[in-house]
Amino acid sequence: MYTFSSKLKTFSFVLMAVGLLGIGYGFLTAPKDIQEVEKLLAGETHEGHGEAKHEVATATTEAHDEVSKTNEVKEEAEHKEHLTHVLKQLQNKPWASLYVACIFFMLIAMGTLAFYAIQQVAQAGWSPVLFRVMQGITAYLPVGSVIFFVFLIICGLHIFPSNSLFIWLDPEVVAHDKIIANKSGYLNFPFWIVRAAIFLAGWNLYRYFSAKNCLEQDEASDNLSYKKNFNISAGFLVFFIVTESIMSWDWIMSIDPHWSSTLFGWYVFASFFVSGITMITMVTLYLKSRGYLEHVNTSHIHDLAKFMFGISVFWTYLWFSQFMLIWYANIPEEITYFVTRIQLYNLPFFGAVVMNFLFPILILVNTDFKRITWILVMAGIVILLGHYIDFFNMIMPGTVGDRWFIGVSEIASVLFFLGLFIYVVFTALTKTPLLPKRNPYIEESKHFHY
Repeated sequence: MYTFSSKLKTFSFVLMAVGLLGIGYGFLTAPKDIQEVEKLLAGETHEGHGEAKHEVATATTEAHDEVSKTNEVKEEAEHKEHLTHVLKQLQNKPWASLYVACIFFMLIAMGTLAFYAIQQVAQAGWSPVLFRVMQGITAYLPVGSVIFFVFLIICGLHIFPSNSLFIWLDPEVVAHDKIIANKSGYLNFPFWIVRAAIFLAGWNLYRYFSAKNCLEQDEASDNLSYKKNFNISAGFLVFFIVTESIMSWDWIMSIDPHWSSTLFGWYVFASFFVSGITMITMVTLYLKSRGYLEHVNTSHIHDLAKFMFGISVFWTYLWFSQFMLIWYANIPEEITYFVTRIQLYNLPFFGAVVMNFLFPILILVNTDFKRITWILVMAGIVILLGHYIDFFNMIMPGTVGDRWFIGVSEIASVLFFLGLFIYVVFTALTKTPLLPKRNPYIEESKHFHY
């Protein structure tokens, strides 16, 4: 049985505490009105801009007195509208930061669950010694799901006026936007939240019963519980592949409601799937370093690293396919999505490609490197950070526009959910033996070498 070390537990509490303080600071320092925004923008304005504007206005005042007054009123209205827009973006920033971290860690657990279900259906002989690690990581899914569902309700019911992540939830916006209005039959709060409840409930029910059957198999004298797991895993994968696509539209793509992509569901899947596999590798390496998982050898680690490498290539294929087709077609309503990210998010947009493709390719293409612990830890950290940046790129442009930066809110949100993730996962690992001793393929897995 695994024992949760006091140092790691304290570390998780410290991460959560620091994260909560930072999240609170982010909300407290967000501007409350347009006056604060005006002061902020004034500080960003270049010196001399006001003087040039004044000289031009003075030279033309006598000739265009009435026109100038009209222009002043118009400019003032436009200026106020701009200030209101920037206010919404800056108030969205702590919410968006929290949302990115919340969905990212929940989907890491979801990616792990999908990988576990695939192993069950494939009747894989190499992976049963890793099943309890996977089950420990997926223990975060119920916790993450509850937090995420509450977050969606907060967004939908407008409990906090400063939260406007999903603009289509605002009736006033829908009334003045024909494109969003045409989608209101699908994008409306009751239907949206019901879909979310069905998705989260379905995923968590599978996680609960698959873990339950796996534990029952340890005490059984036959393989009935194993066969049950096989059947429900096959059913879950069908449910998952449908709900995952819809989930990506509902929770991420609808943040930019004027834009759509038929590849988006696969793209999001590839991102959190490789993140889940990477997390399995990281937790396994940690447990091995503490003297646990004695039956896990370098061949198991090598196979996990191969999946990290392969799904990273798959993610890149989808990234390029989506980008290239939309960019080449140059359809205005589609290309806007990438123009915004290239112009305003140039560094994180292309940085994600370096972290999620070039780095894994250069490091993990070497067979020997797939068996070296410190290289895999380094690669794992880069991949996880890279896919956090990927989710950042998907969510932040539609919520904060050009008002983005990696600041206190973003770092604090990651720290809080990382601390919570560590605490939940490693607490779950203490509750069951780390070896599923009655799995039909456990002996094959113990002696897996190549």
